[in-house]
Amino acid sequence: MHHPEPHHGASGGCEEYRALDRRRFIGMTSMSAMAAALPSWFPEVRLAQSQDSARDIVVSVFMRGGADGLTLVAPYGDPTYYAVRPTIAVPRPDSTSPNRGTALDDFFMLPPGMVALLPAYRAGQLAIVHAAGQRYSTSRSHFEAERYLEQGKPDDYSLESGWLARHLASSRPLDPSASMRAVSLTGGMPRTLQGGPKTLPVPNPANFSLNTPHELALQRLFASAWAPLRSAALDGLATINVMRGLNFPGYQPANGARYDDNQMGNSMRAIATMIRGEIGLEAAHVDYGGWDTHNQQGSVGNGGAMATSMTEFSRALAAFWQDIMQGPQAIRVTLVVATEFGRNVRENGSMGTDHGRAGVMFVMGPAVRGGRVFGDWPGIAREQLEDGQDLRVTTDTRDILAELVQARLNNPNQSLIFPNYVPRFRGVFL
Repeated sequence: MHHPEPHHGASGGCEEYRALDRRRFIGMTSMSAMAAALPSWFPEVRLAQSQDSARDIVVSVFMRGGADGLTLVAPYGDPTYYAVRPTIAVPRPDSTSPNRGTALDDFFMLPPGMVALLPAYRAGQLAIVHAAGQRYSTSRSHFEAERYLEQGKPDDYSLESGWLARHLASSRPLDPSASMRAVSLTGGMPRTLQGGPKTLPVPNPANFSLNTPHELALQRLFASAWAPLRSAALDGLATINVMRGLNFPGYQPANGARYDDNQMGNSMRAIATMIRGEIGLEAAHVDYGGWDTHNQQGSVGNGGAMATSMTEFSRALAAFWQDIMQGPQAIRVTLVVATEFGRNVRENGSMGTDHGRAGVMFVMGPAVRGGRVFGDWPGIAREQLEDGQDLRVTTDTRDILAELVQARLNNPNQSLIFPNYVPRFRGVFL
């Protein structure tokens, strides 16, 4: 899995976040997880549309660490914003500051680090959902909040599979001959895809290989193995050969798009290469960490920790949008971005922000009703806050994910993918 680099997030975040990051690196996945099928408690499944149906490829991006939605999409129109963030607020669009924001409407703006997304927004293919989060879970623990978001159900430690994995498990493959249906560009399997059929974690697809020259011997060995293990192993070996056939170093993005040579840029470029390579990929997942900004948040300006992260993040997504979603060779792809929770409304004494509640989501694609900020704004005056300190959640993250699953992935199994939850669709998708 990709882990926060030193410049991502001041001081590396809280101790819980650092410990959680180490645990992910050590043991997020196993061969049995790769081979996992539908859990025994699943209700009867109605398989989603057949392989010749018009389903989007879905790209899931997780901003790990609790990204500050009040900086990513700042509410300059709320009179309380500048009072509660005297040193870290993004300057108003009509100010003379060189670090001023860019207005999206008469209330919200993008900080300088996020302006790379402005073309997609103005083209109507980027939607923003503010005050989004986990409505029925109030956990401020990274470990718990990440787990609940990824599994699509709060406060349940018995559920091991992820929401996107359950979509795949209840859908016919787009390409029945594909050796891999989903990939996570991480060192271990994230819970979002845990239990998904023909799903592998591949940190660097360009270098995906076995540390052994004896592939034929391994094929013979696994040919007689226990059925789930045999299928997973043989699919993995076949995927290695598929990856070798893709020209990752020589990939030429379309429409003049340029990916930066950094973690996020390289991840999105690799996903684009696999999509263009027509290998049957249906879903991809990327982690981008370092949003646990307790100290010296650096929302704007050169060298600011969060400003640097936002620039890398937004430029990678903008390049992917220009490359894959534009022009005559545009591909049916929907990208969704979420984080486990937002940050406290008030800045702390270290010019940072502590764990909060509601944050922001981004949804990008040709079939998105973009160019607007969705969500009911609850306000950030003290009397409007949850527990007197946090932005209230007015849109459950599952509402957006469930609408994506039904509208763009043609999967009717809502109760399976998001157990014990009846989503409220917000009209984000065409």
